[in-house]
Amino acid sequence: MPQHVVSVGVDLLAQAVEDQAAAVSRVDWRPPMPGTEDDLAAVALDPLHPDADALALGRMLGVQALLVDVLPAHEAIGLERGEFLHAGPPITWERASGPLRGALMGAAVLEGLVDTPEEAASLLEGGLHVHLEPCHHRRSVGPMAGVVTPSMWMFVLEDPSTGARTHCTLNEGLGKVLRYGAYAPEVLERLRWMGDVLGPLLQRAVRATPDPLDVTAILGQMLQMGDEAHNRNRAGTLMFLRDLAPAMVGSGADAADVAEALRFVGGNDHFFLNLAMPACKLALDAARGIDGSTMVVAMARNGTDFGIQVSGTGDQWFTGPAGVPDGLYLGDYGPDDANPDIGDSAITETSGIGGMAMAAAPAIVKFVGGEVGDALAATRAMYEITLGEHTAYQVPILGFRGTPTGVDVTAVVRTGVLPNINTGIAGKVAGTGQVGAGLVSPPAVCFTDAIEALAQAVPTD
Repeated sequence: MPQHVVSVGVDLLAQAVEDQAAAVSRVDWRPPMPGTEDDLAAVALDPLHPDADALALGRMLGVQALLVDVLPAHEAIGLERGEFLHAGPPITWERASGPLRGALMGAAVLEGLVDTPEEAASLLEGGLHVHLEPCHHRRSVGPMAGVVTPSMWMFVLEDPSTGARTHCTLNEGLGKVLRYGAYAPEVLERLRWMGDVLGPLLQRAVRATPDPLDVTAILGQMLQMGDEAHNRNRAGTLMFLRDLAPAMVGSGADAADVAEALRFVGGNDHFFLNLAMPACKLALDAARGIDGSTMVVAMARNGTDFGIQVSGTGDQWFTGPAGVPDGLYLGDYGPDDANPDIGDSAITETSGIGGMAMAAAPAIVKFVGGEVGDALAATRAMYEITLGEHTAYQVPILGFRGTPTGVDVTAVVRTGVLPNINTGIAGKVAGTGQVGAGLVSPPAVCFTDAIEALAQAVPTD
């Protein structure tokens, strides 16, 4: 009778058995993260846990994100003079990284608070007339440094079933841009043009379009057209232009302004990222505040700290040191020039796209490094740590399987598998801009601290 062996853990043992002509089934098993066994057991025994996770996942999947307006931040979210939003968990100027400092300095000049970036540094260091706050705390998300000021124009997305809204600024493009910490005169000139021309023109177009742009539907189409909606947004940007260009042309705006706006958006493959991000936040915000749920509802970085928020623990942040992405560099830049990971754009991975959906966009490896097989393997691995599959986001090469969605703290801690994030890389010196792009994972401590807090919240009676 033929022997069949199930091997758990060390592959060397499985190979030795195979060499003796026995059939072997390998099980990819890892011990849980050290010191988490009791917390995992407590959460597993929580009677609220299974239904809470099902509710959180269902609420997230039930959201439809529509583009309903484009507004200055002071109108969209009530941002006032001297208030700055930033990406990631809360942070002070003293602990801020180079790219975040650079973006804040440039933003202070943009708002007319100071005349030069050097003066801005003194203003922000004193902190008497400025206030820093995470974008997430104001129903918003920001790529890279994520700095938002009152005059910046924002996309406004809404779920028609609940009226909930989220927001994100307009995308500047790549290279020397504010969100990567650059503040040269051309950076500020571009931002002023976006405020004076692009924002008002997009507002006219959005308001004139008979049916609101369905961002959720476009995201689903993007995954079937080779985008993963984090670092590859070519198809999404072109679909955005397809749907809004007629209204832009018919807006009555100056023809030269319309032409320049169309050139700017069409030449910026990342433009749709700033719609994908608030769409993901809108969906995940619907899953917040469910007692017993272990689903992650935000992953964000400020260039110093990486933080996550979990449905069952309210607005609490669980943080650890942000890592430096492993990837490809522009020109003569290298790892020594790189700042640790930064940005709210990991909201895409939290929602099941971006690094979770790399199999849908194998060409992304040309931007972040690796081989096509790595993109497929990355997505397959993420099914181990998620609660389900997205009903709207499907991967053609995996037989139209839904993307892995709903990062589960218990699964991450139990398996030791961390979420995949693909990201841009900012220069660590303020004013540098983008230096590359690559892959990064959250620090494990975010998840071990979260499982401890979840265990402490389990009812004892």
